[in-house]
Amino acid sequence: MKLIEHIGPDDYPVVLRRPAPPQNDIEEIVRNIILRVEEGGDKALRAISREIEGQVPERFEVTIDELKQAATDVDDHLKSAIRLAAENIRSFHTAQIPRQVSLETMPGVRCSIRYKAIEKVGLYIPGGTAPLLSTVLMTAIPAILAGCREIIACTPPGAPPELLYTLSLFPVRVFSVGGAQAIAAMALGTESIPGVDKVFGPGNQWVTTAKMLMAARGVAIDMPAGPSEVMVIADSTAKPAYAAADLLSQAEHGPDSQVILLSDSMAFIRQTIDELETQLEHLPRKETARKALEHGLAILVGNLDQAMEISNYYGPEHLILSVDNAAIVAEKVTNAGSVFLGNYSPESAGDYASGTNHTLPTGGATRAWSGVTTSAFMKSITFQEITRDGLLLLAPSVLHMARAEQLEAHANAVLQRIQQPLS
Repeated sequence: MKLIEHIGPDDYPVVLRRPAPPQNDIEEIVRNIILRVEEGGDKALRAISREIEGQVPERFEVTIDELKQAATDVDDHLKSAIRLAAENIRSFHTAQIPRQVSLETMPGVRCSIRYKAIEKVGLYIPGGTAPLLSTVLMTAIPAILAGCREIIACTPPGAPPELLYTLSLFPVRVFSVGGAQAIAAMALGTESIPGVDKVFGPGNQWVTTAKMLMAARGVAIDMPAGPSEVMVIADSTAKPAYAAADLLSQAEHGPDSQVILLSDSMAFIRQTIDELETQLEHLPRKETARKALEHGLAILVGNLDQAMEISNYYGPEHLILSVDNAAIVAEKVTNAGSVFLGNYSPESAGDYASGTNHTLPTGGATRAWSGVTTSAFMKSITFQEITRDGLLLLAPSVLHMARAEQLEAHANAVLQRIQQPLS
């Protein structure tokens, strides 16, 4: 990790810059993948799978029997863990279901808002070196609670039994296709894979690029969710071993993950860096984590106020507050995906089982985007009902504003009703 002793606001744009993705024309390659899927459908998907993943499934859709069979290969302890996580996620996401609102804004003028499920949604479940069965829970559960009529999921070929078992717990159609081509298939539809109204789920730079390109074409997505990030803010009440473990938990996601430690104690920073080296040697994915740590940062701050200023500038995906009076410090958070308060709130708890959602915006998108919630699978529709007396009260305001905008037909729609009342 790079150790930085002091920085000021003028340094933030350079010091806190995210790691640049490899310059290999990713956007152009992904754009070409999308075009091939759009023009060639299933045939193009098979060709792309052969080129990128080296395997082509006999059929894209995983059968119900295959999903059920996976249960026989999953340890009962893992099944129990999945059930507990699902219960917590369901409880928290049930509480998020928005309530209908109806009120009279003035006599005779009633406005209301109702929430309806997005009918067809697609879930991207990362596979590859780290098949994220937890992402199934984080996306399928709120989709079901919202009432989505059709839910499909795409995950790379060769999904392990644990992932297939988790998918089998929900009314989801599953397809063996990964990467940017999966995003294109869900967004555009092919002969085998239905097109959806909104695409959800995290992924690597290829997946994120595909989501952003499809969003530019009018396809709804949950958020930009690229390489993982964690920022740990720690003071003298924190434990270096905990901080190191939290930093490594994100570093092992991928070499492009970013981990940042902020502390007002140089001694704490040095102890944490020593812990990183010790704990790193025991990790199966230590080489991946080591590469991520190469662009990790350890920054000495003057005080916690400066730490929060840096955090809000950066807008981390995950923010861990290992500080005294963490709840009070948390009141200063303005930009973050998910926040973990106190020394016994590891980021991994939120990744799996506490109940919050781990599908979160990255790359600074927390300034304007939120993580996945139940309402992300819903849309709101407003209604208004106006009586004649209500329209008479409202008319002067509408007429003046319509004419100020030089939209006389708008004014006329009111005048016709005033001048020609129903018999």
